[in-house]
Amino acid sequence: MSLYSTSIGLGDFLNFRKQIVFSIIGFVLLMIFSFFDWRVLREDPYLILALYFFCLLALLGLLLFVSPIRGIKSWYRIGPVSLDPIEFTKIILIIILAKYFSLRHIEMYHTKHIILSGLYVFLPAVLIFLQPNLGSSLTLVTVWIGILVISGIKLQHFLALCLCGILAMALGWSFLLKDYQKQRIVSFINPQVDPQGISWNINQAKIAIGSGGIFGQGIGKGLQTQYGFLPASQTDFIFAAIAEEMGFFGVMALLFLFGLVVLRIFQIAFKAETNFQRLFASGLAILLASQIFINIGMNLGLLPIIGIPLPFVSYGGSGLISLCIGLGILQSIRSSFSVA
Repeated sequence: MSLYSTSIGLGDFLNFRKQIVFSIIGFVLLMIFSFFDWRVLREDPYLILALYFFCLLALLGLLLFVSPIRGIKSWYRIGPVSLDPIEFTKIILIIILAKYFSLRHIEMYHTKHIILSGLYVFLPAVLIFLQPNLGSSLTLVTVWIGILVISGIKLQHFLALCLCGILAMALGWSFLLKDYQKQRIVSFINPQVDPQGISWNINQAKIAIGSGGIFGQGIGKGLQTQYGFLPASQTDFIFAAIAEEMGFFGVMALLFLFGLVVLRIFQIAFKAETNFQRLFASGLAILLASQIFINIGMNLGLLPIIGIPLPFVSYGGSGLISLCIGLGILQSIRSSFSVA
């Protein structure tokens, strides 16, 4: 409904129509992968490594052969659609981390397993960061740390990782982050630093959310959304568009559905019969929860704007299809419970 509404304001329904096609493709793939034998992923290391290195090559190809779109090299243009290998890399990384830790669950006290698993994350995270795409890089790191915690990492190792993270952020601010990325963080700390420039996006999102009230202004009637004041209303700031036009009750319905999906995934993780099942389900839940939390936090001004879409809601075929594949694998895992 939100994509349809924002298409009215843009006067262009192409993205709306494409998203319907993406949804159909995603649903079909979800059904197909639900009948897929998930044990292949656990027992065939060559398949997983091949998929992992294919993702690395796809990410490297973005840096070498793709022209920037809005300053970022994140998409392969294939006719009228764009393919984002980052989204598929997230699912493959969850699989490879689940396999790695499921085989070494009782050896988590060894520091080498933290370092080796970190290398799996480091390579794609660096390639994604160089695009530059800070948000997706942080998402990969979040999933890795979440799976580490669930795998039983020692407290001192976790604290050491936190310290390394703080040092990395300090070094990143001084040597790695681009000026516009620093400006986004500054605008998050002080939204009035440049209200007509770098702070425009977050301020307009807050206005849209606040103007929604209890019941919203109605589909196709949000002033910020329909008149173009709200930027990226179909992607990064779609939550603000929903809040403006559907109000508090619309937002609560959306959060309820998100909570239901994440809760169901964690329930599958708790019922898992093997470490691989538990870690894959947990990794998928962490991926969803982190992206939901970051996107909504961005819209509310509680987090810096780092370009994370809202899962299942923001426009984008790669993200929707990759998550449907992940849910299909999860359904395959869930179906095996009753068979065993």
